[in-house]
Amino acid sequence: MTQRKKTADKQKVTPSGSENLPSPKTSRPFAIAGIGASAGGMEALDQFLRYVPQKSGIAYVIVQHLDPTHKGMLPEILRSATSMPVVQAEDRMLVKPDSVYVIPPNKDMSILHGRLHLFEPAAPRGLRLPIDYFLRSLADDCKERSIGIILSGMGSDGTMGLRAIRENSGLAAVQDPESAKFDSMPRSAINAGLADIVAPTDQLPVRIIDYHRYVTSHESSAPLLDDKEQSSLEKIAILLRTKTGHDFSDYKKTTISRRIERRMGIHQLGKINDYIRFLRENPQEIELLFKELLIGVTSFFRDPEEWELLKADVMPWFLAERPATGVVRAWCAGCSTGEEAYSLAIIFAEMLEQLRPKERYTLQIFATDLDPDAIARARQGHYPANIAADVSAERLNRFFIAEENSYQICKEIREMVTFATQNVIMDPPFTRLNLVVCRNLLIYLNADLQRKLLPLFHYSLIPEGVLFLGSAESIGSFTDLFMTLHPKSRLFRKRKSSQPVEPVDFPAGFAHHPLDISKDLTMHKPKANLQSLTDQLILRNHTSPAVLVNEQGDILCINGRTGQYLEPAAGKANWNIFVMAREGLRFELTGGLKKAVVKKEAIKINGLTVEALGRTQRVDVLIQPLSSPEELAGMVLIVFNAVAALPTTKAQGRSKEAGAEVARIAELELELNRSHEELQAAREVMQSSQEELKSTNEELQSTNEELQSTNEELTTSKEEMQSMNEELQTVNAEQRAKMDELARVSNDMKNLLNSTGIVTIFLDKELSVRRFTRGVNEVFKLIPSDIGRPLTDIASDLLYPELPAVAREVLDSLIFNERQVATADGRWFMVRILPYRTLEDKIDGVVMTFTNITAAKKIEAELRATTSMLRTIVHASTFTVICLAQDGKILEFNPVAEKLLGCRRDEVLHKNFFELFIPGPRGGQAATRLKKMLSADSGLNFTTPFETKTGETFSIQWSTGQMLDVDGQPAGIVALGQDLSVLLQVKG
Repeated sequence: MTQRKKTADKQKVTPSGSENLPSPKTSRPFAIAGIGASAGGMEALDQFLRYVPQKSGIAYVIVQHLDPTHKGMLPEILRSATSMPVVQAEDRMLVKPDSVYVIPPNKDMSILHGRLHLFEPAAPRGLRLPIDYFLRSLADDCKERSIGIILSGMGSDGTMGLRAIRENSGLAAVQDPESAKFDSMPRSAINAGLADIVAPTDQLPVRIIDYHRYVTSHESSAPLLDDKEQSSLEKIAILLRTKTGHDFSDYKKTTISRRIERRMGIHQLGKINDYIRFLRENPQEIELLFKELLIGVTSFFRDPEEWELLKADVMPWFLAERPATGVVRAWCAGCSTGEEAYSLAIIFAEMLEQLRPKERYTLQIFATDLDPDAIARARQGHYPANIAADVSAERLNRFFIAEENSYQICKEIREMVTFATQNVIMDPPFTRLNLVVCRNLLIYLNADLQRKLLPLFHYSLIPEGVLFLGSAESIGSFTDLFMTLHPKSRLFRKRKSSQPVEPVDFPAGFAHHPLDISKDLTMHKPKANLQSLTDQLILRNHTSPAVLVNEQGDILCINGRTGQYLEPAAGKANWNIFVMAREGLRFELTGGLKKAVVKKEAIKINGLTVEALGRTQRVDVLIQPLSSPEELAGMVLIVFNAVAALPTTKAQGRSKEAGAEVARIAELELELNRSHEELQAAREVMQSSQEELKSTNEELQSTNEELQSTNEELTTSKEEMQSMNEELQTVNAEQRAKMDELARVSNDMKNLLNSTGIVTIFLDKELSVRRFTRGVNEVFKLIPSDIGRPLTDIASDLLYPELPAVAREVLDSLIFNERQVATADGRWFMVRILPYRTLEDKIDGVVMTFTNITAAKKIEAELRATTSMLRTIVHASTFTVICLAQDGKILEFNPVAEKLLGCRRDEVLHKNFFELFIPGPRGGQAATRLKKMLSADSGLNFTTPFETKTGETFSIQWSTGQMLDVDGQPAGIVALGQDLSVLLQVKG
């Protein structure tokens, strides 16, 4: 043991500054590091532990993908790399600092109150995610004292665990992918934006220990952000707002402080003023802090019970309300990377499959977030394979497309969601929503922002719409706006009878701009000559002076001498009859005109006395409303008729006194009658005026209410227009992103097709041209305007008249066709016809490719000619000709060889020469000689004895030469042979 410890100390390189770290007191909480590794992880673990000092104050728990059928040997292997005790974890084992614990094979491991707990794996082999499982429990148990470390490995296990650790303010460290033997696991964590520290394994320990030492030293000191340093916090908020355009001053101070402390710990900065200076000198750190504050933590179907309640009770109720448009609208605020938005779309699709309503319903989800990078990842819909821990296998098969180490959302679900970057605090909300999902966003905002957002959500929802909050959130004091659907649930319904809330504040950029109302351009008829019309009317019916007035008494026309009855008033000119009437007429004219206008009939007032020009005149007044001619309709004609003085009686002549008395009495009676009439008229006018005033008052009240209602409607319309504008901008941004993505894909496909040099034509189901690639003129006479024309209308150089029929056959049978076809000018093409399949695996036409094989056909023809010539020479030769491959197989056997050796060519072709003709030891010697021939640069001459089937023996004299392949390497031999007995006879 002592010798092994000394050897390990020699092999280790102690991190600078960490060799004398004091061991923390056991009574104080210590950090626990969960280390995840897979393929290539043994080497990474060994190197990591060699750089960990004996007293680091941290406990290390190693979770590796182990073979469940083999005994765990990892603790014995790792003991040589560290002087710390390395043990295999046992159930309920207490974790201690400066110790290493290794997960046993075929177990899942969790931690609770500092004790390790082992479980039988619930998932089958190949689907287990033990690293995620442990890191999640570590984050829940140790909070900010949790450390997640991801080393070399395949797949994406550990990414979701690091997300949980960062959510709880722990530290996430990742091995540099360049130094990892297998970089899939480290890259998955880095691409998800979860890595606080990225370094090679020999540098990770010192950085982790320095961070732990920094945090430990500040636990006992005063809070980092006390009241005196709030101005520093505000300066950081200013830097963030200047760089990103977003204001974090209303976020919870504890949240911001904790995140800033994490960043300071990573950079080993002791004072907040040092961190402010670091921010100003390193703008990229502002971006990192911005993403740190966004806290993009989410997962599929978080709080499953809430989602099942939403699916079982809330969603069917939306359909029962039967929306007029058939569209259920939802807003997912703070959607992060889109998991919850897609979760909502999935349960909606499942509900439709279960209920199968007769009407067609769709779900439109607006998913927004402040982080543009998160929105970009959400639009792609790609997620690591470890989402299998949150999504059932049935849902993975139904709604996801399996890819290498990842899953992608299927098109059906993707089309339900529109993603956009939005600041839910500053930007106008969406309106007319059935559902608002805002989960675990309010917990990071202070009370003022929460009091602003909840009425905003209330405004966005339709009556009885539903608000879905996170498990740690509530509606607070807004019980008058929302009611809880179920006890202990975070689903709230908008109250029907809720009191009006304060108007929703929108940013200045969405101020209302009134529309320009076009002026009335209607052409009016020229006014008639009132004087002429008035004269004609008076001449037809009257001979006395008269005036034409409107209903308000304004004089429009005067006829005759009216000076006895009217006079201009002093001061500013005023042509109103009530002002110009002389004493004795003014009061009567006022009442009479109003009465005539109301009753629409002529009013006659008799016996009025007018004093003018030094004498008294009696006059009768006729007030007549006019209805014709059309030009005078609505006007009033006032006619003055002078009345002669009362006649003198005989009694009056006899006695002057008696006459004066009678005249006075008659005058008084006349005035009394007139007074009675005036009083009665005044009463009627007063009653009428009171009724009119009452009616007018009621009308004014009604009008005021209508104006208030109209004002509210206009305000609502303004807000809806602003929200509609926001929706249009959101949809526009989504469409622009899709167009950009489509353009990139189109460019990639165009370059790919052009780079292959293969002419391609796409046809629809009617065999009309849909698209073609560059170079198509080599085969068909196509121009861009030919798109949409049938292929049979296009001239072709191919000698292939049955091409349309074959294409139709491929479309019907779905079996591809391949054929070599010549052209009229001697060129050759390989024509392939395949069915055109869409992403939904539907057949939508055919694809035809034309590969130019003219050069290959020429070479083939030359080879055929050469082969034919050589075969003719061989067959015509008087020598025995045998060609052998390197392994002794017969490649050629001419007729002379057949006659000499007594075997036909088809019997021996591709069989071993030595096994047929030279069996036994001599065959082995001959095979050795063949290898010698293949290695010789020049030919060899030798004699080989043979024995025929009849027992006759003879010898053949051979001359050999090498056969070379296309690369100039030996491929076999050509042997020319003669029977020695025949040769001797010829010589003899």
